[in-house]
Amino acid sequence: MKAAVFHNPKDIRVDNVPDPEIKQQGDAIIRVTSTAICGSDLHIYNGMFPQPRNMILGHEFMGIVEEVGSNVSKLKKGDRVVVPFPVACGGCYFCNTGLVGHCENSNADNYGPEGGLMSEKGGGLFGYTDLYGGYDGGQAEYVRVPYADFGPRKVSDALTDEQVLFLTDILPTGYAAVDWGGVKGGETVAVFGCGPVGLMAMKVAWLRGASKVIALDIEDYRLTMAATVCGAEIINVKDHDKAIEEIRNWTGGRGADVVIDAVGMEADRSALDRVKSVIRMEKGTINALRMCLSAVRRGGTVSVVGVYGYPYDNFPWHQIFDKGLTIRAGQAPAHTYIDELNRWVEEGKIKLDDIITHRLPLSQAAYAYDIFNKKEDNCVKVILKP
Repeated sequence: MKAAVFHNPKDIRVDNVPDPEIKQQGDAIIRVTSTAICGSDLHIYNGMFPQPRNMILGHEFMGIVEEVGSNVSKLKKGDRVVVPFPVACGGCYFCNTGLVGHCENSNADNYGPEGGLMSEKGGGLFGYTDLYGGYDGGQAEYVRVPYADFGPRKVSDALTDEQVLFLTDILPTGYAAVDWGGVKGGETVAVFGCGPVGLMAMKVAWLRGASKVIALDIEDYRLTMAATVCGAEIINVKDHDKAIEEIRNWTGGRGADVVIDAVGMEADRSALDRVKSVIRMEKGTINALRMCLSAVRRGGTVSVVGVYGYPYDNFPWHQIFDKGLTIRAGQAPAHTYIDELNRWVEEGKIKLDDIITHRLPLSQAAYAYDIFNKKEDNCVKVILKP
């Protein structure tokens, strides 16, 4: 089969690789009909997370069931499914409490309670390095899906792939950010990062009753997307201090009730920041998080769904303490939210496909990664068709 394979940082190739096979009797083999490139795929692409061997990338995918193991009872050949991005067993302590990203059984070689830099990580993730289970991802013609009775969800044939594909990751992740913020109605929600997750968070914030949604980014084309498809007020954050001042001006001087970091460690940084990162042996920056801590009101909540993979010096605990903030962070528990969100899509409460800017064949995966990473051609979201 054909698959988008990571070889080295910034080296993605569409290779011929062996077709996946049933390894455990709880597995299913999915013929992929649509897959997408996620912003967190760029962490591997840019070498932010080490991956020493070749690996098929991709954790946003859907398709048709081709084969199931003898222990699979909820799926059959021909079923059309979306697959949540965490690999979760459905039976351990964390899965039973809805914290599927911390599954105790899906990352046999690297799981542990510590949450360390290079060891004792969380549960498995599709296509997201050996640190998270080493599972081949879905940017391919076929993919093996473990724990097939717990993960994949059947979707309506009345809906197109593009209408439901984002149930796999970016919609549940955007929902988690808003849910963790405790948005119930009347709040001002500020979202840093107008990439796909940030855009989904804005859509969800309105549906949860936010009175104002503010979108912040450094790219004008992404801010335009936030205004047109999400109805958000927009602020360009190239001038950090001015952006924070504007948020406070719109909120009686207090700051936003809930602030969402949908950027993570790959936020824009200066040449001095880059030098400091080398000296401190850090990857990326916490610049986006710092802005979130300034933008939120006292007693407010910061939800962090942008990925941070390294420790950082001069972490602003003093600010968190003085402002009495609540911080929620982590991988979204996609399985926990997906059924409700699927109903939202079926009922027409939320539209997902209006953020897609590029539709390309899988054979152009290398080009797709390049323009997405370089923010060229106004690229917000890429769909790949095997």
